[in-house]
Amino acid sequence: MTFDKNKVAKTLFDENVSVIMAELESGPQDSSTLSSTLGITETNIKTRLAYLIETGFVFESSNKFSVDSEKLAQFMENDENYKGVVDGLTELDSYLN
Repeated sequence: MTFDKNKVAKTLFDENVSVIMAELESGPQDSSTLSSTLGITETNIKTRLAYLIETGFVFESSNKFSVDSEKLAQFMENDENYKGVVDGLTELDSYLN
């Protein structure tokens, strides 16, 4: 599947999406649990994740959301913006330690 890399990156780094993605790091989550934990309606969660669902980074099945960790990791490894952030943080850490 072809997707807009910039749109995926923008979506992943959006603060409204990243809080949901952080909850999904530990594994699949029921939409009602996410809604309760984050104080966001189930509809709003699905709306915020829509592009990531469309592009296969997030799966939705039986009111559960999960992340394709392998696809996400591969995207992050190949994203120049992400590499720049990681390199910058690594360099900053080396100065601080």
